[in-house]
Amino acid sequence: MKYLNKLSSVLCTAALGLLVLTGCEGGDLYGVSSPDWISEKIDSIENAKKGDVEVLEGMEEDVYTVGATDFSSGWWSEFSKYYVIPDGKKFHLQFNLNINPSATNTYKNFAMILTNDVDRGGADYLEYGAIRYDNQPSGNSEWGDYIDRSCVESTLTFNSDTDAGVDKLGGKVTITIDRSDPSSFSVKMDNGVVTKTYKQKTPLANLNADQNNTNIRIFLVPEGSYLNFLAANVEPIGGFTSALDKNPLSMTLENVPDEVVKGSTLEDAVAGISATVQFEEGVTKVVPAAELLFSAIPDMDEPGEKTLIAIYNKTFKGENCSAPIVAYAKFKVVNAIASIAMTQAPARNTYYFFNSDATDGMEGRYLTFDPTGMEVVATYSDGTTAVIDNSKLSFSTVPAVPGSHKVTISSANGKTVETEVNVEVSNCEKATPSTTIVGAEDNSTGWWGAHAADVNVPAGETREFNFTNYNNSASAANWNNFVPILRKADLTEYAVVRADNYGWGAGYDGNPNLVTSGGQADWATWLAAMNGAKCTVWVTNCNNGTADIQCIMHGTDGIDYIQYYLGIRYVEPSDLFVSFTVDSCHLVFE
Repeated sequence: MKYLNKLSSVLCTAALGLLVLTGCEGGDLYGVSSPDWISEKIDSIENAKKGDVEVLEGMEEDVYTVGATDFSSGWWSEFSKYYVIPDGKKFHLQFNLNINPSATNTYKNFAMILTNDVDRGGADYLEYGAIRYDNQPSGNSEWGDYIDRSCVESTLTFNSDTDAGVDKLGGKVTITIDRSDPSSFSVKMDNGVVTKTYKQKTPLANLNADQNNTNIRIFLVPEGSYLNFLAANVEPIGGFTSALDKNPLSMTLENVPDEVVKGSTLEDAVAGISATVQFEEGVTKVVPAAELLFSAIPDMDEPGEKTLIAIYNKTFKGENCSAPIVAYAKFKVVNAIASIAMTQAPARNTYYFFNSDATDGMEGRYLTFDPTGMEVVATYSDGTTAVIDNSKLSFSTVPAVPGSHKVTISSANGKTVETEVNVEVSNCEKATPSTTIVGAEDNSTGWWGAHAADVNVPAGETREFNFTNYNNSASAANWNNFVPILRKADLTEYAVVRADNYGWGAGYDGNPNLVTSGGQADWATWLAAMNGAKCTVWVTNCNNGTADIQCIMHGTDGIDYIQYYLGIRYVEPSDLFVSFTVDSCHLVFE
């Protein structure tokens, strides 16, 4: 009834409005389509509402998703299609940016990468740089040799990468890249709430090997978010993806358990499984277990290897498809573990740590248990025994306190055994690379353009490095400072870290035990103080498959700044070397 009352009110109001109009010339009752002035008035009101919103012309559907819908995509792991933008063209791209409601970092959105007209990783591939949607003048929201950060403006500015408000970047985003003016170049990112622009008063340089090719490319990279693409006015490499419904073609099962304990139901066994489904036109979607039909052959009543069969019968839009798709996987049904026992001790049971001024007084500091060489045997409920893969065990941590400590080793069902490790303070020695000046003294050396000679850090030892860091403080970015590298003698990298709380590499990425200092409270002040900063870096080989890096940076403002990376993993204790590289800065070692 409430809907009928509202409708009556609207009709009465409209009728009164029309009666008022009869007082106009001749007393005629004007229809909605009669006088031109009514249409003109409506148009003027609508135009006023639009303001300076640009009408996007030539848009075509381009519907696909980039990034894991559970917000788990890390940096440089998922990429959009390539969009090639000719000289003289104005390019538009629209997509929905999905921000993780639990995101605590401002960089958990997306970056647009500007490149020459070459596939990523190609021999002649070059980047102009990147522009991220968030704006953090003292942080890493733009980078690249051809990106002038002074050209950036935004209606939303963050002071650090932990500020609140990243959710404001979500929603329908339109990117416009304007190459129509031969004397300038501009980018606009807008979602109706936050507008970020990059307005360069000069054209882009041509980075293509063939100077007759004036095309550029862009692609988008999400981090901790995902993008639902909608439309573009330039056909991407690989073609547009239509919004029409699509049939499934194949699927890949993810998170299939290696083992399932006898007595578990099939429903419990597959609860954590998902499937990446490939549809027509190259579209993919992650499907949870609840949308799949499962079967196990033979059944799960007896131990042994099983074939898991998964069936999916939906189109991209969730309708029943004409030809269901099937995927297969293997797992084992095993008896429950009754007890575990250690039959071979770990290869290393003495760990080392070093307390510098950067970590002195730190509470709750731990070392990671190293199971290398250890053998644990399980006794199952039927009396049989077997060695358990160490990856199926969990371990308690080791306090970074000198002395003997017990470590609890646990199976998945909570059976435990203990072992002991010894912890000692690492011996520290000063070291100076044979290359005492790294990088050109005018700070013109680009990224990775110069390296200090490698210095070996033996197992259980710490090496101390002292140097002065110089940058172009007036135009420098956070990353234009010293960069330590941990690697093997053959240059295989464990990790690369920066002075500004950022890193990458096998021992850094996805490391659940890595502890860092969290960066500086005032990046702008820190960056200025780093030009001429007296720096000390300690690298410790902890002899447990990890290494620690600790830094004290005595700034030109008289303040000591701290940065550390504790627990870099996958380190072979017998093969750890440290080097330093630069990025538009230079280092002078003592």
